[in-house]
Amino acid sequence: MFSGMLYIFLPLIIGYFIQVKKPVVLDFINTQTSRLVLVILSLMGLSLAGLDNLSENLNQILIYTAVFFVSISTCNLLVLPLIDKLAPTNTQQDHRTIPLTTMMMESVKLIFAVAGGLVIGLFSGIDLSWVDQASEVILLLLLFLIGIQLRNSGMTLRQILLNKKGIAIASIILLTSLPGGLIAALILDIPYNQGLAMASGFGWYSLAGILIGDSLGPVFGGAAFLNELLRELVALSLIPIIIRRYPCTAIGYAGATAMDFTLPIIQNSGGIRCVPIAIVSGFILSLLVPFLMLFFLSL
Repeated sequence: MFSGMLYIFLPLIIGYFIQVKKPVVLDFINTQTSRLVLVILSLMGLSLAGLDNLSENLNQILIYTAVFFVSISTCNLLVLPLIDKLAPTNTQQDHRTIPLTTMMMESVKLIFAVAGGLVIGLFSGIDLSWVDQASEVILLLLLFLIGIQLRNSGMTLRQILLNKKGIAIASIILLTSLPGGLIAALILDIPYNQGLAMASGFGWYSLAGILIGDSLGPVFGGAAFLNELLRELVALSLIPIIIRRYPCTAIGYAGATAMDFTLPIIQNSGGIRCVPIAIVSGFILSLLVPFLMLFFLSL
């Protein structure tokens, strides 16, 4: 069990110890990481095409997605408002135009990657026996690059430890998401460790879908991808509406994306005071995703 987990962890750990000082190198790594995500999501689509009873499996993916999304989101939103009540955060409304269309298109591009792989697999008639092995190799490379990104994200340990509210939000998301995953596992009658792994994505849809799919197959991988993607799309719509009254709730529900994808909308809607909280919370959750997910999958 632990040898398999170490095999997956190793490239992530090695990458985390690599410090990159040249911005051009970091830009190159970021670009290649984005490209590898698209490639591996396309391979996920190919894997779906190779399934028997595809229509039945797609229906199962949608059911898993709905159950996990409702269960985890409900647990998150029941507790997050307590932080706003106990430790209110001042916000500033900037009234700037938020490029929601541009943000949505980034998510749509990832959906097209999966759909494109599915269509090619269904209609090209190519041999798909190589897909699983190729996905594993690309996954290891992707984890290595993600490790480098996390190491060079600009967050120091001192900055993280000093922002207690960011730590509190990340802790609440962790402590409420895992019970949500267990509840979903009970409803769907699947092993508890799979429910915990599915609950450990925290909005990082690309990595969640890849890791889950590599371990549990394309049905679970597709459900993990859609579950976290749906979380992000809801967060994009929810943040401008609730952040003035419930800033910690808005930041927390964004999950791991609070440090990158949803950060502009958090800043524009809630003001600059929300930014350090969002970055710390998002960074901690991003760091936890691969470790928790791989740990639960190895049980």
